[in-house]
Amino acid sequence: MFQKILIANRGEIALRVLRAAKELGIQTVAVHSTADADAMHVRLADESVCIGPPASRDSYLNIHQILAACEITGADAVHPGYGFLSENAKFAEILAAHNLTFIGPTADHIRVMGDKIEAKRTVKKLGIPVVPGSEGAVTDDREAKRIAADIGYPVLVKASAGGGGRGMKVARTEDDLSEALSTARNEAGSAFGDDAVYIEKYLEKPRHIEVQVMGDGMGKAIHLGERDCSLQRRHQKVWEEANSPALNVEQRTRIGETVSKAMADLGYSGAGTIEFLYENGEFYFIEMNTRLQVEHPVTEAITGIDLVHEQIRVASGGGLSVTQEEVRFHGHAIECRINAEDPRTFVPSPGTITHFHTPGGLGVRVDSGVYSGYRIPPYYDSLIGKLIVHGRNRVECMMRLRRALDEFVVDGINSTLPLFRDLVGNVDVANGDYDIHWLENYLAKST
Repeated sequence: MFQKILIANRGEIALRVLRAAKELGIQTVAVHSTADADAMHVRLADESVCIGPPASRDSYLNIHQILAACEITGADAVHPGYGFLSENAKFAEILAAHNLTFIGPTADHIRVMGDKIEAKRTVKKLGIPVVPGSEGAVTDDREAKRIAADIGYPVLVKASAGGGGRGMKVARTEDDLSEALSTARNEAGSAFGDDAVYIEKYLEKPRHIEVQVMGDGMGKAIHLGERDCSLQRRHQKVWEEANSPALNVEQRTRIGETVSKAMADLGYSGAGTIEFLYENGEFYFIEMNTRLQVEHPVTEAITGIDLVHEQIRVASGGGLSVTQEEVRFHGHAIECRINAEDPRTFVPSPGTITHFHTPGGLGVRVDSGVYSGYRIPPYYDSLIGKLIVHGRNRVECMMRLRRALDEFVVDGINSTLPLFRDLVGNVDVANGDYDIHWLENYLAKST
């Protein structure tokens, strides 16, 4: 087992990893920018190192500074959390070259799954269902029109290296396609430095279903059920739950077994999430995230398995702590991402939190790195914290969520708490009757 883990991240996820490491008896090192000097993970870590000014490129994305922090403190492993360098294959390779363990998958797997075209080819060979579309990047408009005609309109033009909805355009007719291709290429080139795009069938009212997997890197892998992340705004997840209200036992068992077999055949190591669009009883692969997900606590709630513990065990060579047969699913869990944003316009609201009170009680968990008097900096994402509730069934879970939201207090800045208080009382949400477009349509009607 590792002696000392450096946590190459900030905020609630840095605190989440720190707690898991301490429970395993491992020393922790926090790195931070000058803007995060008073952050909770910095206060609680055994050691801390300032790695640069507020801008991410000069601190949390500065590989040389992180390496220096490892050398200064004697850390023997690095946990990247999510975001920042968590899916950077070069970072994983550089750590290995310096005899440091990257707590995550191999650089090769990060690289393959980070390229959406190559990822689609790879999982298709492994038996995972994919959305019909081009086999690779599309460079010629005539070829694009031929492919679109074959799979049928509407189609979606997507950046190969994309994410967060950038470099993604819908073409409903052949007349729309040329403009969609041009716009997507320009956006992709500007955002990612790679203007490669591909085409796939556009599904009108799908749900976003993702399957949590853990692999030991030696040919064994398990799945820990699915999460439904269909409530989204601008392709960003807002509300996640497990299990999905849309699936039955046969469907979730089938897709879980398909995914775990594929990851075992791939020799995948650590935590990963296979994301699907789901429509009319069929699953269609969209991407794989080779890291811990923001919404991992809902999986922990229904399985009782600490995913960060598992990541650390696997990276240290200890293998998985459970077999597939030992995984048991209990009840229902929902996570709400509470952001420092205006609940109507979603404009970021950095500033000082004058009063912060989190809910408690049976089945209630809050993952947050903020406190009363903490200043939300303007340099990073606007996440205040995550409210996770668990109940014996979805009805109990929703009632518990309603109560917990009423107890949650964030004063001094705007937050999205009013949005969730509204959603928890909505009939469609209560019935689990929504798709990936539902929230944006609802918000458009409300303004």
